[in-house]
Amino acid sequence: MDEARSRQVVIAGAGIAGLTSALAFAGRGYAATVLEQAGQLEAAGAGIQLSPNATRILRQLGALDRLRLSAIRPEAVVLKDAATLRELARVPLGQAGEERWRAPYLVAHRADLQAAVAARVAERPEIQLVTGARVTDIAVAPQNIVVTAHRDSGSMEAAGGLLVGADGVWSSVRSQLAGREPAFRKSHFSGELAWRATVAATSAAGQAFAAIGTSDCVTTFLHPGFHMVAYPVSKGSAFNLAAFTKGERIAEGWSGHADPAILAGAMRGTSAALARLAALAGPWTAFPIHTVEQKHWTMPEGIALIGDAAHAMTPFAAQGAAMAIEDASMLADLVADFPADPRQSLAMWENLRRPRIEKVLRRGALNRLAWHAWGPVAIARNLVLATRPAEKLAADLDWLYGWEERKVVRR
Repeated sequence: MDEARSRQVVIAGAGIAGLTSALAFAGRGYAATVLEQAGQLEAAGAGIQLSPNATRILRQLGALDRLRLSAIRPEAVVLKDAATLRELARVPLGQAGEERWRAPYLVAHRADLQAAVAARVAERPEIQLVTGARVTDIAVAPQNIVVTAHRDSGSMEAAGGLLVGADGVWSSVRSQLAGREPAFRKSHFSGELAWRATVAATSAAGQAFAAIGTSDCVTTFLHPGFHMVAYPVSKGSAFNLAAFTKGERIAEGWSGHADPAILAGAMRGTSAALARLAALAGPWTAFPIHTVEQKHWTMPEGIALIGDAAHAMTPFAAQGAAMAIEDASMLADLVADFPADPRQSLAMWENLRRPRIEKVLRRGALNRLAWHAWGPVAIARNLVLATRPAEKLAADLDWLYGWEERKVVRR
């Protein structure tokens, strides 16, 4: 394969993972074709938390300044008991967090994040974004991948030395590979539902939250049957609310219809003020939480799955987008640093990323256990939080928020 083809990358998906991947590869001198099956870019979901390990990379890619125009830097993460509204713990963020982790912790509307990254993509002539293009076939040869995509005007082909599957939980790339390789599997419903609502700060629901929450922080209400996370978005003009409960599968997609009684039942025993907030914030949209566990994320011929396509996780560590951004940045760097041996670069990338992802997954599982604790376990949790200084709570996150990619040198 000639040099020009080897420096062409095809990316499936124009969400956060795909657009970040395109920027990362363009920054290392590669041309990228991004295939997005939607007719136009649309951000699924509502609010998003971006910890310093993610914003540090966005800054390197030139997208952070745009994002900060609409994002908010919260002062802290505050944990509250949902029944009594008593504050249990506070993890300092804001300026203190930015100085500690050398990048800001931000909260934003997901659409604002996608718009900021897309605007940066539009400035890069090395990146071609094709919308309305659904991947239908992948022809694999060593260092030469040809992707066929269906469009309303007919089919098209895109080719390069690497294919990046960044197309989310229901990845078309993964589906195509699953028919040939048993290591590639479908997504799995986690048994959890996410209930989301966005309320104007001036609305009755917004005022109800301001009365019990902290308007300049990320507030998490803890309860055995559910937990709710709330924080400001769009420069404080609105609040994003997300509640998490057990539930049945409702849709093979981002959202679906679920009985509001599920949420109401899970909130039984909470404070009257929190129940009032939930009532005023409705109607809530229910999102089934799917996870993806893959035996392999790469094929040595030149295919890599990143973000949710590779390892969709529950949101209990608030790291889904951050892990996709880390994936994209490290993949581009390793491929660029070892251009003569793409098989090795993909293997190194997967071997380096897996321990990191697994540690984040364990943290998410621990968070869910702690936030939904009841009885003696909840009492013990509260005692531990009450006696743990804010500095120590922040230090516990250094491994997560302070992460920076290390240069890999061949010996």
